[in-house]
Amino acid sequence: MNILFTICGRAGSKGCKNKNISSLHGVPLVYYPIAAIKLYRAAHPDDNVSIALNTDSPELQRLVDNQTMIDDIISVPRKPEFANSVAAKVDVIKDSYLRVKEKTGRNFDAVLDLDITSPMRRVRDIENIIAEFTSKPEYDVVYTAVPARRNPYFNMAMAMPDGFYKKVCASNFTARQQVPAIFELNACIYAFRPALLDSDIDRTIMEYKCGLVVMPDYLVLDIDSEDDLKMMEYLYRYHVENDPELKEVYDIACNN
Repeated sequence: MNILFTICGRAGSKGCKNKNISSLHGVPLVYYPIAAIKLYRAAHPDDNVSIALNTDSPELQRLVDNQTMIDDIISVPRKPEFANSVAAKVDVIKDSYLRVKEKTGRNFDAVLDLDITSPMRRVRDIENIIAEFTSKPEYDVVYTAVPARRNPYFNMAMAMPDGFYKKVCASNFTARQQVPAIFELNACIYAFRPALLDSDIDRTIMEYKCGLVVMPDYLVLDIDSEDDLKMMEYLYRYHVENDPELKEVYDIACNN
């Protein structure tokens, strides 16, 4: 299988200053996806794995250049039109894929994006999303998620123009056990069909043919603020000591 892994991180951040060059448990955040890819590549030697870093951050580029886990990461300088807080990430991934394909002449069976600020992933999670992705050729994209702790049919409210609040999705459910299963995307891993990235993407990716892989609910935290980073530090310290698969990634990232 020909796989392109993308790692995307722009310079700066509004919610958490310079989050893409921040560290977790003494290790730069960007080293976690690189470590997971290294372990995946070692476990699946028959796969042809390529890796691309898309960034406009000299500091992030320098961190990746200085690591010793993987020495063939392709640099894709971020275009100015994608170097802002409102650019859709799928457009950045698409641009990375098209430029790597042009540069290398390679065709890919899948494009997997590993988010820098959702570092709590195991090799098994990558394997699971690839297995789901390959199980149904009609999928355009498969993403990771966790069971949602709140449900829009039951206990989530939205503000109305009249100043009152109402349930997000109209329903007559009276118990949590009655409501449809709802999942929360954790932004950790996305697997894209190259045909989608070759096309004109004219709507949000969740409006295409999507699949979903469930990860453990403690892996949900994404870093969008300084408080998130502090909370992630506490959570990671605990889970890396109690989850051997997370520890495996951490050990590789430490010995970069």
